[in-house]
Amino acid sequence: MSLRHALLGLLVFRPGSGYDLLKIFNTSLGHVWPAGQSQIYGELTRLDATGLITVTDEGPRGRKQYALTPEGHAEARRWLAGTEEHRPRRNPMLLQTFFLGLLPAEEAAARLLRHADTAAGEHAELVALRDSGAWDRDAMSECGRLVLEYGVRQRAMEQEWARWAAERLREGRPRAPAA
Repeated sequence: MSLRHALLGLLVFRPGSGYDLLKIFNTSLGHVWPAGQSQIYGELTRLDATGLITVTDEGPRGRKQYALTPEGHAEARRWLAGTEEHRPRRNPMLLQTFFLGLLPAEEAAARLLRHADTAAGEHAELVALRDSGAWDRDAMSECGRLVLEYGVRQRAMEQEWARWAAERLREGRPRAPAA
């Protein structure tokens, strides 16, 4: 997946300005595919240059309203209907966890408990968003709710796993040789 396809997908539902699209990223997609203002505006410029979107209106201070072209709509459908992409396996936190045996047990456990606390905070934010009742019944909201629920469940699992892993380290499992 790419930012390009995320923007095309959003524009399938309705035209929007860069600001509108940034707001949607900050309140929904940003939990699974973060993107900053400069990334979004840069990609909109590229999409316009390739003919996948078009500027339908320009307002004050250069505000542009974007809409999909037929080619952009076809590209969004092609991407969505295409074969499943390989999920990235890289996870910096898990890579560090693999080597936690190099740290004293309490320090390693504390590292994991900080991760649990971070996951708990993110979980609370996602639950609050889910329970806010601000969900329309359109396709974008319904599918966005599915993605949000994945995040809720993943953060709950991360929290539970990190606490379990910290306890295992505290129980004195074998340690790496001292340097």
